[in-house]
Amino acid sequence: MLLYIHGFNSSPFSDKAVITAKYMAQHHPLIAFHQPQLPNTPKAAMALLTTYVNAAIEANEPLAYIGSSLGGYFASYLAENYGGRAVLVNPAVKPFELFDEFMGPQFNPYTKQHYVVLPEHKAEVAEFNTAIIRNPDRFLVLLQTGDEVLDYREALNKYHHCQIRIEAGGDHSFMGYASHLQTVSQFLQLP
Repeated sequence: MLLYIHGFNSSPFSDKAVITAKYMAQHHPLIAFHQPQLPNTPKAAMALLTTYVNAAIEANEPLAYIGSSLGGYFASYLAENYGGRAVLVNPAVKPFELFDEFMGPQFNPYTKQHYVVLPEHKAEVAEFNTAIIRNPDRFLVLLQTGDEVLDYREALNKYHHCQIRIEAGGDHSFMGYASHLQTVSQFLQLP
């Protein structure tokens, strides 16, 4: 199973998610590929993600994740706690430290949903922190130094003992993402 996990205020209709879905359909059509729309609260998002993971474990399917931004944070938690390999694309490292600037009304441009980020959501997201990566062989981290949303150096520091591909420039969306999908597939050991 491959689980694509989108970021904050994103969706399965983001550019990276759509590119990933097309690539999977063309190159790995037999893989169970899921890219759910995450609920707006961290606890509900993780509850949904773990239903996919538990179903894959019950079906004896290998676990693999691609996580972008906040999705990379969630993918780290899943790979460390349930197993499997994960590719993190410009991952959030400590999103709970950023939550204060997002408190209050939010709008997801993909789903057209209005919702509110509350103080308890900061505590919820902190519950899924993997302060120390104990299984560095499970991670491939894709970083671009031009990320305007997250400081790539935080990810470089946290995942320094993992496989890392770092590119100068770029942005938070990870420019040229499609050109990395063959490497992503190989790392995830997709048949």
